[in-house]
Amino acid sequence: AAARASVFGQAGQAWLIAGSADKAYRSTTLALSLTPDDEDLLIDRAIAAAALERYRSAVEDLDHALEADAKRTDALVLRAAAQRGLNQLDRAREDVERALVQDPDNPEALLERGILRQRRGDRPGARRDWERAAALAPDTATADLAQQNLQLLEAGPDRR
Repeated sequence: AAARASVFGQAGQAWLIAGSADKAYRSTTLALSLTPDDEDLLIDRAIAAAALERYRSAVEDLDHALEADAKRTDALVLRAAAQRGLNQLDRAREDVERALVQDPDNPEALLERGILRQRRGDRPGARRDWERAAALAPDTATADLAQQNLQLLEAGPDRR
């Protein structure tokens, strides 16, 4: 069962890379039917669910993963993003702050906190977070997103 789950999990990752979130979701669901408490599979399925804008399902999977290991900063950051998708901004902020307590230099957490700060109107705080995220993880997708957000911030609300 574990070997089959691993193959389905790898297929799920391949489908995500190929841009087919629905097939990734189905593959990781098959994997989880064999190993229902696998944290990595739960996180992978949550990523696929979020890509499909099924944020509630993503939160449920991330809750399950965090029950097994409350110190998974990746799961905390992903859950914060999913909660933001559900417009649960206070819960999102709590999760991202927990992630940053555990890992103050986590670029993904800084990127997410910057988004949350920007949504609350804290432009200087958002700028600091995005600049730090870009500096901590140069030449990554996280840095690219941080730079894009900084450019939008510079453009101002009238130019977006």
